[in-house]
Amino acid sequence: MATHDNLREETREKVIRRRCPRAKRAYSPAVITEGGKTIWLAGHTGVVDDAGKSLAGGFDAQCRQTFRNIEKTLTEAGAKLADLITMTVFLIDARHTTRMTELRGEIFSKDFPASAAITVAGFAQPEMMIEIQVTEVVAD
Repeated sequence: MATHDNLREETREKVIRRRCPRAKRAYSPAVITEGGKTIWLAGHTGVVDDAGKSLAGGFDAQCRQTFRNIEKTLTEAGAKLADLITMTVFLIDARHTTRMTELRGEIFSKDFPASAAITVAGFAQPEMMIEIQVTEVVAD
């Protein structure tokens, strides 16, 4: 049985299955972690930019801002976007799925998180086009 002190010595290991066709869709079919600290983020969105300007109607801008907002929250939690393990992406329109995948591929470029994309009938704010909820595991 591991003691509290032994748990501190563990490091987070992220194992991603490589050379799979899912890499073209910028996600991994499985991500395995051992040790580390788990961080669950609530759904994040990006309906306004960092200056407070509305991004209503601009899917690319909202998607990029959503990832920036996730990155800011992870930084505050002592983590980084590269260690993201899994994400659930909620989209207002299924036609945005391919573009979201392309943008996610630019943001991560490799070591993609596990992911699901779900189309929803609406969000709490009518101008929202995307919301992303994530789980992160970082080394203690």
